[in-house]
Amino acid sequence: MDTQRLILFMLFTFSVFFLVEAWQKEKQPAQPSAPSVATTPASGTAATPVPRPSQPLAPAPAAAPPASSGALQKGETVRVETDVFVAEIDTAGGDLRRLELLAHRDTLDKKKNLVLLQQQPDHTYVAQSGLIGNGLPNHRTRYTTTDREVKLAPGADRVSVRLAAPAAGGLRVTKVYTFLRDSYLIDVGYEVENNSAAAIQPDAYFQLVRDGKPPDGDSAMLPTYTGMAVYTDREKFQKVAFADVDKGKIGYPKKSNDGWIALLQHYFLSAWLPANNAPREFYTQRLDNGLYAAGVIVSLGSIEPGANGALTVPLYAGPQEQDKLDKLAPGLDLTIDYGWLTVIAAPLFWFLQWLYRWVGNWGVAIIILTIIIKALFYPLSAASYRSMARMRIMAPRLQKIKEQYGNDRQRLNQAMMELYKTEKINPLGGCLPIVVQIPVFIALYWVLLASVELRHAPFMLWIDDLSTPDPYFVLPVLMGATMIFQTYLNPEPPDPVQAKIMKIMPIAFSIFFFFFPAGLVLYWLINNILSIAQQWQITRVMEHAKPAHDK
Repeated sequence: MDTQRLILFMLFTFSVFFLVEAWQKEKQPAQPSAPSVATTPASGTAATPVPRPSQPLAPAPAAAPPASSGALQKGETVRVETDVFVAEIDTAGGDLRRLELLAHRDTLDKKKNLVLLQQQPDHTYVAQSGLIGNGLPNHRTRYTTTDREVKLAPGADRVSVRLAAPAAGGLRVTKVYTFLRDSYLIDVGYEVENNSAAAIQPDAYFQLVRDGKPPDGDSAMLPTYTGMAVYTDREKFQKVAFADVDKGKIGYPKKSNDGWIALLQHYFLSAWLPANNAPREFYTQRLDNGLYAAGVIVSLGSIEPGANGALTVPLYAGPQEQDKLDKLAPGLDLTIDYGWLTVIAAPLFWFLQWLYRWVGNWGVAIIILTIIIKALFYPLSAASYRSMARMRIMAPRLQKIKEQYGNDRQRLNQAMMELYKTEKINPLGGCLPIVVQIPVFIALYWVLLASVELRHAPFMLWIDDLSTPDPYFVLPVLMGATMIFQTYLNPEPPDPVQAKIMKIMPIAFSIFFFFFPAGLVLYWLINNILSIAQQWQITRVMEHAKPAHDK
């Protein structure tokens, strides 16, 4: 395989890569259109049914509330401010209906904070919970509270909001939100006081309700996953696409004694994290108005007359930070989607992050990483460039062979192979280094695309976000220029058609890179510059040392 075939192989490989990405995007569900104002009640989100376990989790069944329809009414809002959140809880249902992340900027307007959970006419993403059983409150219950503005006090490590449900049948229930300092965990709990004459065995459900639209700013050229995910120790991490929910597919374990359920989007997630070693049942369902619910049901156990019961389930709602997620729950770090090359991408990110902590700039860290990778691949690269240098030296003799055999392709190829054998040239010598580096390139692509740490990370001058394309296309143009220069260092193909293709390749690749994250283009640009320097030096040395009959 000579140089032109090598470059064609590279083009084929990248084309397959992008086709796979496009196929994965196509396999994701067609996003439902946003519900219009006319079909979405102005007072709130369309009411969702109260979930119930397929079989009782407690020793005796818990009575489910009667079904109801209509919309969640707008209640009073409790505003909670911590060092990482500004949250809004609605007393109608006790839902968490808005969650603003103070440390992360909005995708489209960097002057604003990112709002992860929210309820808008064209977008719904809320956290709900409730109890299952006669007389017990659910997400359609109207709670009362004396809290209106709650703020985490200086020096305090937590702040709570208590919502009281209407007493019924001798049962008193309080829903409690607890926000922690410097944490994206929110404890959501229930305290049940049983003053009735009979024991009760309630179940609690915790669910996330969201429409199927991808988040604002998602690029069609760089598709990312928006959907559900379930994890258990036995079945491990499983995605549950909205399309699978539409079709009624259940590819995840419904019951387990461990695990969590989550909603994922680019860079961020929300997940209910029940404690392990306790029975739970996962569920997903399609709701009205293009909404979906992903939740888990957990039992409070038996509460005797005159006794109290309590249950707390943490809700994580925040960024997909790799070094923190795996400490919160087993498998939670798998929500960071590095694709099928996670085995390479995960350590690659770890090392890149280590470099960042040393230099304090993600762009500089990428440059250093590129130099290190280039140094590791030096033996392969040197062998490749020596092979291409030999091909370049042999170019005049190859041209004579071409002129000798004219259009007789069979004899031409036979003569060329004999020359390769005589001169001990391996036509495949230039291929291996590129083949080896392609997995690293794709892995780095996913690292830059999926790592929230690089979101809005500046480099220098006009590059203020390494995770998005260069706004002025300077880096792709420079990268294309380096590729054009590389073609002049490579032996010119004897076939005029192939020679023209080789001249078009840099332009085609540059167009591809117009849509790549600036950090990835920076990596490839530095890699090309180092390759040019190395190839030029090796070619210069070999041309000075070539035999007289080749000069």
